[in-house]
Amino acid sequence: MDYISAIVPPLVMAIGFGFLVRAIIRSQGGAQRAKEDAAADLLATRNAE
Repeated sequence: MDYISAIVPPLVMAIGFGFLVRAIIRSQGGAQRAKEDAAADLLATRNAE
């Protein structure tokens, strides 16, 4: 049973990471894309000055 307790935490983290990557990919684009791009450009120009 030690092998089960050893494999569960990495397995849970891998599944969670997969869901995180999926959420990031799915949130790209869409109706808010132009607004997000404009905000990122504004921040980039402020930091460059």
